[in-house]
Amino acid sequence: MRVVSLLASGTEIVCALGAGDMLVGRSHECDNPEWVRKLPACTRPAFDVTQSSGKIDAEVRRRVSAGEPLYHVDTKLIRELRPDVIIAQAHCEVCAVTPGDVERAGCGTLAKQILGLGAGSLQGIYDDVGSVAGAIGLGVEGDELVGQMRGRIRAVNDALRDRPAPTVIMLEWIDPLFSTGNWGPELVEAANGKCLVGEKGSYSQAVSWERVREVDPDYLIVAPCGFGIDRTLGEMRVLEALTGWGDLRAVRAGQTAVADGNLYFNRSGTTVVETVEVIAEILHGFPSADRGGAKRFVWYSSKV
Repeated sequence: MRVVSLLASGTEIVCALGAGDMLVGRSHECDNPEWVRKLPACTRPAFDVTQSSGKIDAEVRRRVSAGEPLYHVDTKLIRELRPDVIIAQAHCEVCAVTPGDVERAGCGTLAKQILGLGAGSLQGIYDDVGSVAGAIGLGVEGDELVGQMRGRIRAVNDALRDRPAPTVIMLEWIDPLFSTGNWGPELVEAANGKCLVGEKGSYSQAVSWERVREVDPDYLIVAPCGFGIDRTLGEMRVLEALTGWGDLRAVRAGQTAVADGNLYFNRSGTTVVETVEVIAEILHGFPSADRGGAKRFVWYSSKV
């Protein structure tokens, strides 16, 4: 079985199933586990994604309105890789390559199956694990993996359920402000927190700064989609410039966390288990599993 995964969470799932040796190609965003970076990248962004979050948002909106692509798919490379299965994302047209992008690139006939993962909830992620497992002939392993994920999340919830649940806003984008949606509120709930301004199973939504100030959460977690910790720290000045930033309860109390959105908070893969542990550590000091010394979040001290 030969698999080309054009979705970071899909790559994580294949590897977690113990089938990393089936992978022959990846997307430009696939980076977990680290060794997958050695695989040939079959996609690339269609514009400069190193710009600020505000400029990225403006360019994405312009391209979507004009019908221009957000990603380029390397059809020639995929043909050479001869995949049996191509994994893409069916949930969001912005975040990753979709089955439609694959078809438009002329890759629709290059694999026996184009698998579109469409998770918008925690159960949807479990279903996607099952779908990937079924597509590569590892149904039993898929059931076992889902059981392990459920058990690990349950263990966190059981350990914290009797504690008071602090309120939290998780920001998925800085400029403009977007609050978490999809599976995000479920992960906060599993970590015994109360997610404000975010609906389970609904797309992430724009939120006004006035609304953030109104609900005034105990904790603020900033984890922009696709951004690591250092990149987010470089944009925190955008938030600090907002009227009343220093008056937020989370800012005054030193309870603002900058987290690795790229690896933990925006992917519908197996790392959601670790995300629950990260949130639990932020909200309750819950000890999370070691990841080789890599930082999952840092506390942010405002400069204003």
